[in-house]
Amino acid sequence: MSKTILAIDIGSTKVAAVIAEIDEFGAIKITGHGSAKSNGVKKGVITNIELAAKSIKKALNDARRIAGNNISLATVSISNAYAKSQSSSGIVNIPHKDISIKEIKRVMDTALYNANIPNEYEVIHVLPYNFKVDDQDFIEDPYGMNATRMEVDTNIVITQKSSLSNLKKAVRSAGLEIEGIVLNSYASAIATMGEDEKELGVAVIDMGGQTSSMIVHVGNSIRYNDFLGVGSNHITNDLSMALHTPLHIAEDVKTRYGNLLEVSSDTIELPVIGDEKSKNLISLEIVHSVILARVEEALMILSKSLDKSALREQIGAGVILTGGMTKLRGIRELAQAVFHGMPVRIAMPHGLGGLFEELKDPSYSTVIGLLLYQAGKHTQYEIDNSKELLHHKEGISEEGIRDIELGRQHSVPENRHNNTRERAVIKNEISASSETVPRKAGKEGIQFTDLPVPDRGNGNLFGKIVNWAKQLF
Repeated sequence: MSKTILAIDIGSTKVAAVIAEIDEFGAIKITGHGSAKSNGVKKGVITNIELAAKSIKKALNDARRIAGNNISLATVSISNAYAKSQSSSGIVNIPHKDISIKEIKRVMDTALYNANIPNEYEVIHVLPYNFKVDDQDFIEDPYGMNATRMEVDTNIVITQKSSLSNLKKAVRSAGLEIEGIVLNSYASAIATMGEDEKELGVAVIDMGGQTSSMIVHVGNSIRYNDFLGVGSNHITNDLSMALHTPLHIAEDVKTRYGNLLEVSSDTIELPVIGDEKSKNLISLEIVHSVILARVEEALMILSKSLDKSALREQIGAGVILTGGMTKLRGIRELAQAVFHGMPVRIAMPHGLGGLFEELKDPSYSTVIGLLLYQAGKHTQYEIDNSKELLHHKEGISEEGIRDIELGRQHSVPENRHNNTRERAVIKNEISASSETVPRKAGKEGIQFTDLPVPDRGNGNLFGKIVNWAKQLF
């Protein structure tokens, strides 16, 4: 059975909404999309809730009209502007010697408990990047292993509660409910990274309209993230001031003549700010110099941030550039020079069917990444903003089955597709009785002897049926 999902990317220059269908085989097909100019948002931060809500609603209505679906549950992006990362570790004993989903959730919860989260911040993601089982380090997946002790190192992404609250208000004012919140650079990375790049280590830089963000993916997860309040709109502003021309003319000049490799000696006539009937003769050498100065400055700051992460030596796959600013000609070659010869590629979003032509663009990497996140393309294990464990295991774990009791509701993860994300709400503390439920040997899951016979008073028909079933099995 197919499932409809909705992703909303609230950027500084545009709001993008995309609706897609996930079929029973896990294939994702986009059915509708919409975009609107982003109002009430500056440098990734909500500055006017009412205006931001109107922009979200406009993009959403366009997507709904194309898809023919009035879905109102969305996964939304949050800017790196006020996001920070901190590392934390956790260690737990394994009572039953076999590591289940419950133990993985418990050790990650322990790492989160050990972290020193400021009161004004809220957790968005808890991302494990190294598991240690007994004395074995760098375990790729501890699930099902036999051990007496397990440790984990995590990268915890946090953001200011006030900015998160304003984001939620804007989304809800647009008539939507929030299913998930994802760091925008994390979503961009999901949409652009290949499996080899994940394995070798890679830095993903999303250069948008007013902001640039970077994450470093090493090992099994994100290890570092940073934010820079510079984007392609700053180039437009610089050109407008340097050429004394209106902003919309400066934007057109950037798009048509922006080239970081070649310098032209040609001249163009541009209108003057405040008096568009008057014209100035401008050399394209000035245009080249202004654009080069701004882009080089941004890339150099990001390169220094990468040095600060102390992970440069672990990045074997180099740098991925995405976002609208990467459409400038020559930016890949300039980035290779700035990042000291590291391999650099420009990436567009991938991994979806029914991709509309206009969505095959670096500026849509984040919103496509949000769809993929909903479809289970997140890290192998993760605690999300709702404190739920996301994982790739199909069905509920054996330890989770032991916790099911008759007469008590139990949260069973929703199996979205074969490699899907599953939400498993698992209790951190399990009673001693549920830890020691007797089980029969054999391939069966729950035995009839494990189930209590309800008290039916004088009526013993149910008991007879159960006794008869015991004899059969």
